[in-house]
Parts: sequence; C-alpha cells; structure tokens
Amino acid sequence: MTEPQALLLAALFLVAAALYGSVGHAGASAYLAAMALVGVAPAVMRPTALVLNILVASIVTLRFARAGYVRPLSLLPFLAGSVPAAFLGGALTLPTTVYRPLVGVVLLVAAARFGWTAARAGEDFPPRAPWPGAVASGAGIGLLAGLTGTGGGIFLTPLLLAAGWAGTRFAAGASAAFILANSISGLAGNVASVGSLPAATPLWLGAVAVGGAFGSQLGSRRMPAPWIRRALAAVLLVAGLKLIFLP
Repeated sequence: MTEPQALLLAALFLVAAALYGSVGHAGASAYLAAMALVGVAPAVMRPTALVLNILVASIVTLRFARAGYVRPLSLLPFLAGSVPAAFLGGALTLPTTVYRPLVGVVLLVAAARFGWTAARAGEDFPPRAPWPGAVASGAGIGLLAGLTGTGGGIFLTPLLLAAGWAGTRFAAGASAAFILANSISGLAGNVASVGSLPAATPLWLGAVAVGGAFGSQLGSRRMPAPWIRRALAAVLLVAGLKLIFLP
C-alpha cells in the first residue's frame, strides 16, 4: 500500500468514525467500504475493520453510557446469542468469491438502514426485547458479524427500532455495546489474522479515535441530522455495488 493510499484511508476512516459514532455505531461497514474502494485485499480488510471497530466502539459505548443510554442487563440476551456466534464466524475463512458479495450485501443493508431511517424520530425507552427473540436474533447477527468483520450494529439497530424493542437513542447505546462485544469475539476467533494488519494501522487508529470521540459526543446528546444518514447511505451503496458486481 502506498503512502497516499494510507493517508486517504486515514481521512476516510476519521469521517466514517465521526458519522457512525453519532448514531451509536463503530463504522466497520464504512471501513470495509473505504478499503474496498482503495483495493485492499479481503484477507486484510476483516481484521483491520475489527481492530478499528473495537477502539471506536469502546469510545462510543462510554459516551452513550455516560449519557444514560446503555442498559447492560437489557443487552444480555442479545450477547448470549451473538458472542459465541461471532467467535465462530471469526474462525471461519470464506473464499474471495463468497466474501466480496457477502460484504457487499452487508453494505447495501447498511445503506438501506440509513436511508430508511433518515427522517425518522421517536420516543426514547430502554430495550425491552423478549429473551427467546433476543437470543435467536443475537446469534444470527453475531455469526454474520464474525464472518464479515463487522460488529453487527447495522442489523441490531434497525431490528430494535422496527420491532419496537427500544427507542432511538437507547437502540444506539445498545448497539454500541453490542458492537464492542462482537468485535472482540470475532477477532478472538481468528486472532492469527492480526498478523496481517497493515503498517499504517497506528495512524488509522488515531484517526478513528478522533472521529469516534467527536461523533459520539454529538450523537449521545441529540439526534443525527438526516443528511448524515443519507450521505452514509450513498457511500455504502456505491461500495456495496462495487464489491458485488466489479472484480
């Protein structure tokens, strides 16, 4: 990887961490999108996205917890299903012909999620999901999170909102903690992959730390602006289509 590419990714990662942090996410799908657009190898994409995710998710979780939007006990059934499934998914290695379209679909789902909720707002209330549904949905999301190198928040947040299981900011806080746990579990499932991290990783960690701190401070205090979600939707749509349809 050239120095200009590394610097470009640092800038993209910073912006992504800020935008995602504002809605309680850590940005893995955007990091994957940026790396796909630059041409990073799939074997490098997943561990890099997870390492960046862990740092940003830690910052975002702390911010939302301080604002009172993280309820650990309400998240337990989701984590009971997702953490072992994320570990299993992280231990599996998919061929490029499967990995690229799978990640592409994840990005398209993320695009649809942000586009769909761009102008929505509602009352805030803590998570109140039934245990069987929470464990089962957590397991499915966790497995996909481990396979793709994401934290699963892009699936958990719309599920919580669509099912009426949590209010907007509480859904964001729950997703932040969910992402942190699954990112750690997914990376632990294939810890050997850390050896393939690029030399520019420390630079990228600094960039996402700044972005995540800024975005989560905004998001934990007020709803993100509609244009932020629409911009994210556009970026993810382009990257997802590229992964699916272009070599």
